[in-house]
Amino acid sequence: MRQQRADYTLDDLLTLPDDAPRVELVDGVIQVTPSPTLGHQTIASLLWLWLRSHAPTHVQASLAVGVGLSPNTSRQPDVLLHHAGLPSDRSLLRAADVVLAVEIVSPGTRRVDRFAKPGEYAAAGIPFYWRIEQDPVHLYAYRLGDRIGPGGERQYELVTDGSEVIELTEPFAIKLPIAEIRP
Repeated sequence: MRQQRADYTLDDLLTLPDDAPRVELVDGVIQVTPSPTLGHQTIASLLWLWLRSHAPTHVQASLAVGVGLSPNTSRQPDVLLHHAGLPSDRSLLRAADVVLAVEIVSPGTRRVDRFAKPGEYAAAGIPFYWRIEQDPVHLYAYRLGDRIGPGGERQYELVTDGSEVIELTEPFAIKLPIAEIRP
């Protein structure tokens, strides 16, 4: 089925019924996202649990919550860290609420997770982005840098990557053994 309009907004997403499929809004087009695999969901759940157990109290980990990136674009990172204290009934966060967006790459989402989403998250000002490849599990940690992209927005720069242990000082002191998020 083809969508007849390409002018949907974040407000339109908020009016979808509770039983609507999982969707993202990209440049005014509503896109249904495919169901993730068991491996994908295991990594997401284990990472969420690790972040929930290790993150400081001023941030909170969540799974697959919508993030408004512009008036006509929203994405649902697989895992995210957001500022604590947000109302629990929110289904769409502002980019300013998000500290870290995490995408777990699946065969059908490679291009989007590696290129489109990081560009959109950076343009919206989300300070940190992690990309996790599944086979084998390998985490790439990025932070928003000072480099300006072709569209005039800041871009992410790679801070570290690894398949054994990730050590970071931002967004908080992290020493994540990759084995703890491996299915």
